[in-house]
Amino acid sequence: MAAPGEGEGWRRAPFGSRFLTDPARLFQHNAWDNVEWSEEQEAAAQRKVQENSVQFVPPDQQEAYEVNANQYWNEFYKTHENGFFKDRHWLFTEFPELAPNQNVGQDAKPLSEDSGTVQQSKTPGPGGCCGPGPGLVEETGPSEHLPDSETSSCRWLTQVETVSRNLEAAELNEDFPGSSATYRILEVGCGAGNTVFPILQTNNDPDLFVYCCDFSSRAVDLVKAHPEYDASRCFAFVHDLCDTQAPFPVPDESLDVVVLIFVLSALLPEKTQSVIQRLSQLLKPGGLILLRDYGRYDLAQLRFKKGQCLADNFYVRGDGTRVYFFTQGELDLLFSTAGLEKVQNLVDRRLQVNRGKQVTMYRVWIQCKYRKPLRPRGDRETHP
Repeated sequence: MAAPGEGEGWRRAPFGSRFLTDPARLFQHNAWDNVEWSEEQEAAAQRKVQENSVQFVPPDQQEAYEVNANQYWNEFYKTHENGFFKDRHWLFTEFPELAPNQNVGQDAKPLSEDSGTVQQSKTPGPGGCCGPGPGLVEETGPSEHLPDSETSSCRWLTQVETVSRNLEAAELNEDFPGSSATYRILEVGCGAGNTVFPILQTNNDPDLFVYCCDFSSRAVDLVKAHPEYDASRCFAFVHDLCDTQAPFPVPDESLDVVVLIFVLSALLPEKTQSVIQRLSQLLKPGGLILLRDYGRYDLAQLRFKKGQCLADNFYVRGDGTRVYFFTQGELDLLFSTAGLEKVQNLVDRRLQVNRGKQVTMYRVWIQCKYRKPLRPRGDRETHP
C-alpha cells in the first residue's frame, strides 16, 4: 500500500533536501534534514544531561575502563563482527575528497566563518550518517559530480602532479606500503571496514592507496578477512591512537587525507589534542582531516542513565566502550591548536522517524574538514 501522497506521478524527495515544513507530513519519510530545535527542546535536553551527569563513575572504575579499553572493543567486535554498522556509501556526497580524481590541495579552501548547520548540496545527497547506538538509520544517495570542464581541468592537474610526485619518489627511494601511490588515505578507527571498502569499491584510481587501523585486533582481522581486501591497494594494521609514540607504517607528510568517523568521541578527552597533533604530522601540506562525530545533546547522550557519566559530556556504555559529545567550538579549538585551517565545521541536526512505531529521534552530529597549511615557497618538499 502506498504511503500518503504516493499517488500517480509521486516522486520521493532526494536525501539531503528533505525539509519538514508541514508537521502533518512528519511520518512521510524516515528522516528530515537540518531540523531546527525550539528553545523548549534545547532546554529539555540540557535538563536531561544535567540529570544523567549528577553522579560520576568512581575514579577506580574509570581507570579500569581506560586500562581495559582494548578488551572492551575486542569483545564488541567478537560479538557483532561485521554486522553492527552499515557500509557508509554516503561518504562521497559529504566528503567528495574520497571520490576518484580529487585534488585536496586544489579543492579545499579555508572558511572565514563556519555555518551553524549543514547546507544543502548542489547535488542532492544524504545529509548525514549514523554512528553506533540504538535506532540509527544510515542512508545512501548519489555522489556529487563536477561539470565536464572542471573534471577535465582536475584530471590535467592530477596528471601533472602524478609525474612530479613519481620523480620525487624516485629521488627519495622510499620503501613503505603504498609508497608508489600518489594519493593516500588513512582511516583511523576502521572497525570492520564500513568506510574502507566503500572507498575501494568506488575509487578505482590505480594511484590510490588506502591505509586503515583500529585499536581492536579483532576489527583489523575482520578487515583482512573481507573478500575485497586487496593488499596491493590497502594496508590494515593495529594501532593505539592514544600512544603518540607508536609508529605508523608511513612517514610524516605522506598522507593526502585522514578520515575520522566517530573515532575521537571514543577517546579519553584529555588525550584528544595530542592525537590530532600526531595525525596532522602525517598529512602533506594541503592535506585534509575529515571528521564526523557526535554533537552535544544527541539522542545517544540523552538516553544515558545516572551512574554512566565519567565526566562532563563523557559516558560509558553498557559494554564498557565510551563516548564523548562535542561542540563545534571544542573541535575547532582542537584542530586550530594543532595548526590546521578550518575548511568546514558544521552541525547536522537530523530528525529520524520510525514510521512503524510512530517514534521520532533527534540526532546531532558534527562534520568537519581541516587542512594542513601549504608550505611556504623554498621550504623542503613533501613526500610524493
